[in-house]
Amino acid sequence: MTNQLSEKILKLKKEKNAIILAHLYQTPEIQEIADYVGDSYYLSKIARDCKEDLIIFCGVKFMGESAKILSPQKTIILPATNAGCPMADMACVEDLEEMIKLYPDAFKVCYINSSYEVKALCDVSVTSSSALDILKNVENKQILFLPDRNLGSYIAEFFPEKEFILWRGFCPTHHRITAEDIIKAKEEHPNVKVLSHPECSKEVRDLSDYIGSTSGIINYATECEDKEFIIATEEGVLHQLKKKNPDKKFYFPEVMVCPNMKKTSLQDVYDALDGKKEEVILDEEIRKKALTSLENMHKLKEMVLCGE
Repeated sequence: MTNQLSEKILKLKKEKNAIILAHLYQTPEIQEIADYVGDSYYLSKIARDCKEDLIIFCGVKFMGESAKILSPQKTIILPATNAGCPMADMACVEDLEEMIKLYPDAFKVCYINSSYEVKALCDVSVTSSSALDILKNVENKQILFLPDRNLGSYIAEFFPEKEFILWRGFCPTHHRITAEDIIKAKEEHPNVKVLSHPECSKEVRDLSDYIGSTSGIINYATECEDKEFIIATEEGVLHQLKKKNPDKKFYFPEVMVCPNMKKTSLQDVYDALDGKKEEVILDEEIRKKALTSLENMHKLKEMVLCGE
């Protein structure tokens, strides 16, 4: 039944001249029917640059919003309309406005895991894979970072000359892992490297051999000669890890499942292509303000890539 539905999706996608994007935390069957699979930064670039006018974005709400911010002329559909992000919900406009009053000179940096209303009040958006490069191009000494305090504290370690004002948000899935979980996993798998996401707590990061984004973790495990790894991020990455490294073993220190990332089903994708799902609609005035933060994200990241 799954194979039949996948075939129907691919057929309808071709008829509609659509493109399917899937985050690395999506289920294996969703990743398999996607045209592009990756982290938030990579997918935002694809959404911005692709020639297709219909984008089926298999992810969570802020991802669909970001695609619409960058490409207002395109039709963006989030198949799982109720797929939110608890971390993004931890930052609201009213609280941010108060923080801006308290720190009027701070450069406002928001993780892409935030609503478009929050992005509209910020100077730049970042992802876990682009944040360090972007902050290298920011001269301001005071940084207001939201909503993830774990990612913010990780970035701050690389910029001791700057003052970071951190929001109190966090990713429930990554924050659930404890140092004790990592220690236990290392005892069960001696001499195995720990690869963790910067959304994990500092205690977990301090026990890690590599810290990076979802795509960074996959690339590290693929390029490293080791045959076993402890993975401290959402279990959706396991699909690509196994595809790229069938001869390697991967262990998770804790059950790491983002329930919102798992809400997208093949039927949802088919219904989205078939016009049975509503497209992402944003307030145009707020969208234009939010566009600046995302444009700056790509501009500042690409400055590094170009060697400027």
